[in-house]
Amino acid sequence: MLSLLRRITQEVTAAQSLPAALDIIVRRVRRAMRAEVCSIYLVDANTKEYVLMATRGLNADVAGLVSLKANEGLVSLVGRRAEPVNLDDAHIHPSFHYLKGSGEERYRSFLGVPIIHHRQVLGVLVVQHEDKRRFDEGEEAFLITLSAQLAGVIAHAEATGAIASLTPNNIPNGSDFRYKGVPGSSGVAIGRGVVVFPPADLDVIPDRYTTEFDAEIQDFYQALEAVRQDIRRASNRISQHLSADEKALFDVYLKILDDNSVAGEVVRKIKEGNWAQGALRQVIKAHINQFNRMDDPYLRERASDLRDLGRRILSHLQEKAPTVIERFSEPSIIIGEELTASMLGEIPIDKIKGLVSVMGSGNSHVAILARAMGIPTVMGALDLPYAQLDKVDLIVDGYLGKIFTHPSEALLENYQQIVDEERLLEEEYETLKDLPCETLDGQRLSLYVNTGLSADIVRSLDRGAEGIGLYRTEVPFMVRDRFPTEAEQVVIYRQQLEGFAPAPVTVRTLDIGGDKALSYFPINEENPFLGWRGIRVTLDHLEIFMAQIRAMIKASAGLHNLKIMLPMISNVAEVEEAMALIRRGYAEVKEEGHDVRMPKVGVMIEIPAAVYQVKELSEMVDFLSVGSNDLTQYLLAVDRNNPRVADLYNSFHPSVLRALLSIVDQVRDEDVGLSVCGEMAGDPMGAILLMAMGYEILSMSSTSLPKVKAVIRNISKQQAQFMLAEVMKLSHAEAVTQTMTRLMREANIERLIRPSKTTEVE
Repeated sequence: MLSLLRRITQEVTAAQSLPAALDIIVRRVRRAMRAEVCSIYLVDANTKEYVLMATRGLNADVAGLVSLKANEGLVSLVGRRAEPVNLDDAHIHPSFHYLKGSGEERYRSFLGVPIIHHRQVLGVLVVQHEDKRRFDEGEEAFLITLSAQLAGVIAHAEATGAIASLTPNNIPNGSDFRYKGVPGSSGVAIGRGVVVFPPADLDVIPDRYTTEFDAEIQDFYQALEAVRQDIRRASNRISQHLSADEKALFDVYLKILDDNSVAGEVVRKIKEGNWAQGALRQVIKAHINQFNRMDDPYLRERASDLRDLGRRILSHLQEKAPTVIERFSEPSIIIGEELTASMLGEIPIDKIKGLVSVMGSGNSHVAILARAMGIPTVMGALDLPYAQLDKVDLIVDGYLGKIFTHPSEALLENYQQIVDEERLLEEEYETLKDLPCETLDGQRLSLYVNTGLSADIVRSLDRGAEGIGLYRTEVPFMVRDRFPTEAEQVVIYRQQLEGFAPAPVTVRTLDIGGDKALSYFPINEENPFLGWRGIRVTLDHLEIFMAQIRAMIKASAGLHNLKIMLPMISNVAEVEEAMALIRRGYAEVKEEGHDVRMPKVGVMIEIPAAVYQVKELSEMVDFLSVGSNDLTQYLLAVDRNNPRVADLYNSFHPSVLRALLSIVDQVRDEDVGLSVCGEMAGDPMGAILLMAMGYEILSMSSTSLPKVKAVIRNISKQQAQFMLAEVMKLSHAEAVTQTMTRLMREANIERLIRPSKTTEVE
């Protein structure tokens, strides 16, 4: 059963189009279940009707032409219930409706199961028999299992089916294809797509239309000959150690590369309009899928040989390809299966108009980096046919998490008005730079910046930052191939401390683990977010911790604006141990003759355990800083980097709001500073609620500073407290955001953070 499921899924995945995928399903399921009929009905997104898209057993001529209304027939009943319907005589069921022209009048038994992807019913998979008999539990379980496995494949095939050909001329002008992701960084970007991908990875190579067939074929043959030479050299080098049978394997490799085999197919794909790298990917992956479907284990293993050959050819092709920088002649929208910070680092910042990542969520590090740079971004666009979007006109809506491909003139005009309105807002923000962040009734709020790069200093000061609320020390660790020395760290920290002096600079001790890895210090764990990370790592490695503490304190000599923050605190024992080490480091630096003072020390509140011990912690340190990103993640048990559960990650969840308010209430009478340094602080909606709760300092990306200041300066503390009181009564995160949106609109401050037309485009 498992092998059959695997083979069907592999065949469907390898299908070149949605109709082909559906035909494979109905043909293979009908045979596997020995059914007389197998059909697939898909939901029409516009009419909500169930359209017969593919069938074996019914009249195939009506496929795509006949449908059932949303409340009509047994198929729609399956869809409405979102659960199987299994009947021995469908004709006597009150919901039965004969689909004219289908020829189903002969068939009595009926089993239909829903095809569900991300809680959305995509369609219904049906099997039928002439005899009056109920399908047994095993048959029903098989169909349910298959439907669950194929749902994602069908969803992806539906999405990619919107662009059926490589040739741009085949796409109707103004198609307005729409794809949904997760908002990563607010704003709108209009431009051409450029697909980026890691080197020598066949799986992520995009399709790219070309008319320069001869040049692409020449490049391919040169790469092919280079691989042939590599194989011959490898064969000659180790031939004396191999038997005749083993040496024959190299001859097999050379035959695979013959013009009559793989090479000839690649050339044909190039002549059809794909560039060499894309054509190679298509052919190699098609052959790999064929090998994977074979029953013989030996033949299935040959798939890895073919993949190896494909990568070798690809690496030679990529040696001749233009560099990343050469590809960007104009500002573009960068698209990738999984964008990383290192990918962005290779692209000039002035060439990036927007970002789209198939993987990741709104709180992935790339999204946080995008917000810091003010780049409109959409993450988690799982069904986006990204490989086909190179040089395609796009609109990225970072407010609503949407991507439009091949936009119409009307849609372009609408979004251009949003871009123009954003520009006017930026000019309005400029006038606030040197003004204090205080409410209409005089309540003062300090706005600090989160940073990890020296380049952020000038940008942050230009936008009115009053200090650094979080300096991420892991950034200079991540860009090296070894741990930085104590002397190197002194230079790094001194730059931040001098840049903001006399304003305070909060430096967080090394926070690695989870989704922040050092290539030279790998941490491999089953569940890294609940594992060895943050303070747990550094307390286990005193040589790392003490070098960092001494470097921080030395860097503060004569400036005295250093604050040290400890991450991932889950109990008071960790703070006691860390405080003893910090005092030791201070004494050592003092003895060396440096002009230093004992820095203020604080802890991050980002684990539920710390929320419940916040009073005890406040008695041990000088300040507390809530990391709303991780606190939300741990309270809701949601991996914030996982797009499948991205909708569940919400800092406005009532539990998160109650935890944040509880922290303030517990330390109200303690002499301790209180701040928030997560992404919620940089969200104007979140800033209003945090100020109303009693938080004194909000720390955010420099891009968010002007928006937050504009909103705070246009409301009173009394208004903010009224808003807080209203949302604390609510039990749904969505209700919180809807209520806050309404209250902000009534207070005439929504216009300060989001152009009015973004709500019209929805």
